[in-house]
Amino acid sequence: MRNYYTNTVTALYINYFLLGMVNIILASNMSHLTEQWDTDQAGISFIISAIGIGKLLTYALSGVLSDKLGRKPLVIFSALAMGIFLVGIPLSPSYQLAFVLALIAGMGNSAMDASSYPGLSEIFPKSAGSANVLVKAFMSAGAALLPLMILFFSNHNLHFGYAFFVPAAIFLLNFIFLFTVSFPDHRNNKKSKGDNDSVTEKFKSEPSFKKEGLALIVIGFTSTGLFTVSPIWMPSFGQEVVGMTLDRSITLLSYYSIGGLISVIVLSVLLKKFLSPVTVMLIYPIITFISILIILTIKIPIVTSITAFFIGLSTAGIFQLAITVMTELFWKKKGTVTGILATASGLASIVMPLITGLMAKSGNISIIFIFDGLLAVIGFIAACFVYYRYNKITNNKKDEEQPLLRLAD
Repeated sequence: MRNYYTNTVTALYINYFLLGMVNIILASNMSHLTEQWDTDQAGISFIISAIGIGKLLTYALSGVLSDKLGRKPLVIFSALAMGIFLVGIPLSPSYQLAFVLALIAGMGNSAMDASSYPGLSEIFPKSAGSANVLVKAFMSAGAALLPLMILFFSNHNLHFGYAFFVPAAIFLLNFIFLFTVSFPDHRNNKKSKGDNDSVTEKFKSEPSFKKEGLALIVIGFTSTGLFTVSPIWMPSFGQEVVGMTLDRSITLLSYYSIGGLISVIVLSVLLKKFLSPVTVMLIYPIITFISILIILTIKIPIVTSITAFFIGLSTAGIFQLAITVMTELFWKKKGTVTGILATASGLASIVMPLITGLMAKSGNISIIFIFDGLLAVIGFIAACFVYYRYNKITNNKKDEEQPLLRLAD
């Protein structure tokens, strides 16, 4: 199976590598886009929130279509939608058209998630957690590369639009390539009775959606908020608060993204031998909160770069781990609970740019990172509850635990 679907897996991870660029591309080019559309930083944050609106409005439909039509049509559509967005933004003559393009990107994002996560789970049924968390590694790699690409074009006096056109070209090539790949039959994805019995034996008592389910939804919201807010405003914070140049402030996104990439690699070792997902969800918000305190109190470029790395490290993979724990606890309705968690994530991707955009109008970017610290505290409280409930209701025998991040057999 692994060899048969190698091209499929490659195409899916290429999409997410490029999505990592898309997630920060508007924030990374904020100064150019504000001039092009005659708007301000808040205006660009509203465009970013439009991506979240497009995702939130179409996630339920994408999930239904993924189950009815299969994974392949939606993956193909997602690559095309992202390519249109990337080509259109630097060529857009108006703010209104850019907003529509952002909605299209959100639609592509929801189609990508609704088809790729279950698709990877079906290709690697014994290590679905591993396959899904690796999505974050590819996104972090793409996000780390984009600022370097922007700097290259800037140093060679090339138009900023090239940073959009290069990933657009790759998206469109992948769009063509996806027509040639195969996916497992999504209609043949039910557990046998023996599998159901073995899953049931994991629990001392029935998981409660009103308790740990809601807490995981809070984590889905706060984790998305944390990795949405920081990339948008980190370059502006570097320029306006720390006094960094434009080019140096953009490299903060590279440090942030490298931290996220290293996080996934480290987790692949620690989760296999020492830690559980619920423990990671407990520890990471603490690291985020401490890093934000440092970035607010020690306003030195080198310190800001280091803390950007640790913020990226401690916000990476939490949403994917929340999905893994949610589907483990509520395994009878994996699609439903994944959709609910993704909806919370989509809501955060809309609300956070809007709220922080309004905060930016005060002229004090530091307030945004104080707000970010509050999100980390809320996520930590929710994680404490999930940690307590998970250990209370599960037969948590270490020698029987399957490593969530083991690479597919």
